[in-house]
Amino acid sequence: MTSPPGIMSGIDQEQLMEKLRIFEIQGTDRHGRNVLVIIGKYFPARLISVEVLKKYLEEKIFSRLGEKAFSVVYVHTGVQRSDNFPGISALRSIYEAVPINVRDHLEAVYFLHPGLQARLFFATFGRFLFNGGLYNKLQYVNRLEFLWNHVRRKGLEIPEFVFDHDEELEDRPMMDYYGLESDHPRIYNSSTHDSQVGMYSMRCIA
Repeated sequence: MTSPPGIMSGIDQEQLMEKLRIFEIQGTDRHGRNVLVIIGKYFPARLISVEVLKKYLEEKIFSRLGEKAFSVVYVHTGVQRSDNFPGISALRSIYEAVPINVRDHLEAVYFLHPGLQARLFFATFGRFLFNGGLYNKLQYVNRLEFLWNHVRRKGLEIPEFVFDHDEELEDRPMMDYYGLESDHPRIYNSSTHDSQVGMYSMRCIA
């Protein structure tokens, strides 16, 4: 059965995600665990349906993770709400489709280049979207140099625009926090200011 004009078929959507390399299992963290790298800027939210995304993750990603512990590096650099954000209900649906054994084996989510809007979004909706166990594993990483303290650089393919943004932050240190942080007071503190560059707009919650 063919898709209506202007709408990509499920197969075409899967092939697009494969081509864009949005989700890649590559490298290991400092504990030797596999790392799932997600490049947020590459996700074409207006072209990919929730059902196709869930099917793709189940068949191409979760099946490869197996029964072993793993970490996630989510690269938020350059993300735009209009292009890359699937919506709150979609995020909730995707999360609920993640198998229990996959959730249980997830050890940490390193959120690279978060900024103020992303922090506010997850502080407001994090516990609604995800259970406490996953939400408490979220750790904000504001520079690549701090990511390498937790993930082995060798074996990880990070797009050039991420390094460019990191250099921009070095030249404009007030744009973002330094270091590795969490919304949870049990770990990591920082003392400078966030920015609104490349973040989810809070308009997405309207």
